Amino acid sequence: MPRRPRLRIAGLALHIIQRGNNRGPCFFADDDYQFYLHHLGLLARKYECAVHAYVLMTNHVHLLLTPRKADGASLLMKHMGQRYVQYVNRMYRRSGSLWEGRFRSSLVQTETYFLRCQRYIECNPVRAQMVRHPAQYRWSSFGANGECKASTLITAHAEYLALGGDSASRRSSYLELFRSELEEADLKEIRRAANGSFALGGERFLKEIERTTGRRATAGKPGRPALERRIDEGSQNEMF
Repeated sequence: MPRRPRLRIAGLALHIIQRGNNRGPCFFADDDYQFYLHHLGLLARKYECAVHAYVLMTNHVHLLLTPRKADGASLLMKHMGQRYVQYVNRMYRRSGSLWEGRFRSSLVQTETYFLRCQRYIECNPVRAQMVRHPAQYRWSSFGANGECKASTLITAHAEYLALGGDSASRRSSYLELFRSELEEADLKEIRRAANGSFALGGERFLKEIERTTGRRATAGKPGRPALERRIDEGSQNEMF
């Protein structure tokens, strides 16, 4: 079965997931996380991608970014993947694949859905029961977004900046979003969009994406059960 073309639109936020091969680990020590983040920053600038949020889990990565050019995210992930695999293979004297094929992605509607997706990403370690609060996890963007820590990697999105007129008020408003967990329906919607390479947003947004790209932006309607089932299985396998 041919691979579904990715939905790509310059200037629109993109939620990206890349997993370790066979869901195996892709980070083994602190130096690995640091290497990844350092080179993510270098390549994000080179390919003009504004990174708004990230989390590096032991066996997968989530990014939320906005590419200035339609192919910016693909170029970033291609070169980031290659650079990191070369580093891991050299460091740990291994060979072969590290990543599980292509990264997965979904376009994200700015209104309503952007901050929901950012929150989803930064709460990953909490859902995985690695920490009790996202501030306790070192390898995510929560420090920059939720604690106003200096970061050369993170670029605040307009939706985040709209939370307040200064950094203190934005931080306070952002932290309020973390006082409750995301609804199960929200989790399922975000996972379904990312795993299926669909768009994440309301009905009007989805129709506009389909009109702009000429491609389907949502899962098939009844009558395509096999596709529906595969996407749901992918959502369950995503776990966090």
